[in-house]
Amino acid sequence: MLVLDFLTGKDTHLSELRIVLLGYRDTGKSSSGNTILGREEFDTEVRTAQCVKRQGQVAGRQVTVVEAPGWWSIQDIELTPELNKEEIELSVSLCPPGPHALLLVVDLDETFTETEKRPAQEHLELLSERVWSHTIVLFTRGDLLGDTSIEQCIESEGESLQWLVEKCGNRYHVLNNQKREDHMQVTQLMEKIEEMVAGNRGNHFEMERQRREILEEKSFLSYIS
Repeated sequence: MLVLDFLTGKDTHLSELRIVLLGYRDTGKSSSGNTILGREEFDTEVRTAQCVKRQGQVAGRQVTVVEAPGWWSIQDIELTPELNKEEIELSVSLCPPGPHALLLVVDLDETFTETEKRPAQEHLELLSERVWSHTIVLFTRGDLLGDTSIEQCIESEGESLQWLVEKCGNRYHVLNNQKREDHMQVTQLMEKIEEMVAGNRGNHFEMERQRREILEEKSFLSYIS
């Protein structure tokens, strides 16, 4: 898996990948983190209240995965606790200098309608509107597809899901977290991440420095209080 270096014109191998998992609650973020890393690193029984960071070797590279707290799927951002919003923002600073990819996790067992669309947009854009060019939709519960392709599923689901996929540059991937021995699904995800990084001229996502410093100071003060 190679990424074009736009400064040298040569193909370079990314020796590490930094990933942040985002999404509303109960979509399978923790299970997806375990599938990506190939072992039980995230607790799937406990709801994530603070960001969790785990690392491991995957397909010959160092991979860092950060799971951010989720939001209620049909809840506007005004009703999300401030601490949760701050944790979502801080998630991108836990894998410095910033994530190569943000994976927006969507459960194929749940509908994605206009009701879910607005909260998803509002919570992602806590990180700025630039976030979309670094985001891939990660569908979980791939076991439910059967003989239906993910493209057919997206088309049949309606305008809101189509909007989400288009907002992410038509980048999406399916994971079957019940079939963790299928390493190809993770390899293909890594390839899609590298393609996106190449499309972003090799750049990762990074929060604006001033906002990051404010959040880190607030986090430190709450830790020592």
